[in-house]
Order: sequence, then structure tokens, then C-alpha cells
Amino acid sequence: MEIAIVLFVIAVIFVVRAIKVVPQQHAWVVERLGKYNASLSPGLNFLIPFVDKVAYKHSLKEIPLDVPSQVCITRDNTQLQVDGILYFQVTDPMRASYGSSNYVVAITQLAQTTLRSVIGRMELDKTFEERDIINVQVVQAIDEAALNWGVKVLRYEIKDLTPPAEILRAMQSQITAEREKRALIAASEGRRQEQINIATGEREAFIARSEGEKQAEINQAQGEAAAILAVAEAKAEAIRKVAEAIRQPAGEQAVQLDVAEKAIDAFRNVANESQTTLIVPANMTEVSTLISSAMRMFQAGKAGTSA
Repeated sequence: MEIAIVLFVIAVIFVVRAIKVVPQQHAWVVERLGKYNASLSPGLNFLIPFVDKVAYKHSLKEIPLDVPSQVCITRDNTQLQVDGILYFQVTDPMRASYGSSNYVVAITQLAQTTLRSVIGRMELDKTFEERDIINVQVVQAIDEAALNWGVKVLRYEIKDLTPPAEILRAMQSQITAEREKRALIAASEGRRQEQINIATGEREAFIARSEGEKQAEINQAQGEAAAILAVAEAKAEAIRKVAEAIRQPAGEQAVQLDVAEKAIDAFRNVANESQTTLIVPANMTEVSTLISSAMRMFQAGKAGTSA
């Protein structure tokens, strides 16, 4: 019975040491008698008990690695506190096991030295503007060396760039001055545009007023011309009607009567004025003579018009 129990325990030990189940996204390195033999893939695997041994276990997932913060000196001799994070993945379990005694420490140190070298070739202002370039250069430099360690560097990200307090104050003053400058420029541009708008409005208003005055003068002149023309046409029409009336039978006698009446009215108006002395001709035939003279003048004007 005791022998059976011993045999059972030995069998269990053999089974445990012979059967290995590797999880997904993992790789186990097996050594046989102290020498690399194989890399176990995920799933069920069989080993030779007491001959094969799982020496290393690696995760094939993407691993974030926090790179310790360090002080870098820029091209313009400014100290800069840089903190970053590195992402890598084990691609070759055998090289990761035997290429370096500790590939994590090796990657960390290489990332720090590469970062110092990249920052040292840039000025302070460029380090804030060209983070992507810094990240790419660090990844390229580390990836070349990490191939021998069975590791693939995927990307590097700068988490924080912290200049000294004096530089921060100077940068803040510069930003404040730049904002004040932009505000002054914007205000001056606003005033200039306002003056341009006012001048443009005044010019357009002056043009509108002058056009209105011009049109008003044209309208007034046209109105006066139309009035003069209407008066002239009315007078001409009246003269034509008088001439036609004279040509009628007894027209000249009517004209003589009208002239006599106007002469008498003229004498009466002169006599009505209080401060006027009227001398009446002793011979009233002179009045008829005056009328006859007026008629002769009228006849002469009529004959000149007919000629």
C-alpha cells in the first residue's frame, strides 16, 4: 500500500512537470539541461520531466514603462525637467531571455540618454513646439538597439516639460506682453476701420446731398423755363386773338374805343392821387389827337408785322 502511494505521488509529480498550459499572449522559454530548447506557445504543452525546465516567462502584450523624470539641457543652455512614458512589446522571447540581463532597465536607460541627446539639439521654444519630433526620434534610436533584446519599441510620449521657475515667469511675461500687443493692434485696427467707415459715410452723404441739390436746381430751372414758356405762349395766344379780333368788321373802332377808355382811366388815376397836380388841356381835341396818334402807331406796327 505504501509503495502504491509513493508511485502515485511520483506519477503526479511527473504529470505536473510534464504538462504546461501557457496563457494567451504569453511565451515561456524552456531550457533542456541548461540550454535553450524552445519557446512554448499558448495552450497545452508537454515537457520531459527533470530534463526540461521553464526558465523565463514573458508577456507578449503591449507594456507601458514609466521613464523616470530627468533634467535635460537645451541648446540654449536652459535646464528642462522632462517626464515621459514608453510603450514596448516583447517580440522574440528567446532574445528577451538571453539578449540582456534586464531589458526593462536597458530600455529605460537608453530612453533617458536618447532623450537628453535629442533635447540638447533643440532650443527651449522648439521643445514645446516639436514634441512629436522628439517622440519619433527617441523611438527610432531605442528601437534599433532593442532589436537585439527581442523587444519592439512602439512609441514614446512626453508627459510633461517643466522649465525652471525663472523661465516660467519670463515666458508668462512674454505671453502677457504678446496678448497686450495683440489687444492694442486690434483696438487700433478697430479705430482705423471706424474712421474709414465715418469718412466713407460722410463722402457718400455729401455726394447724395450734392446730387439732390443738383437735381433740385435742375427741377427748379425746368419749372421756371416751363413757366416762362407758358406765359409766353399765353401772351402769344392773347396777341393772336386780339389780331384776329381786329381783322373782324368794326375791329379798329373797338380798338380805338379801348384806347380811349384806357386814356380816360389814366387821367382819372392821376387825378385821384392827392399829391399830383393835373393840368387838363384847354382844347379837348388834343385828347382825340392823342388817340389818333396811338392808332397810327398801332397801324404802323400792324403794317410792319404784315410785311
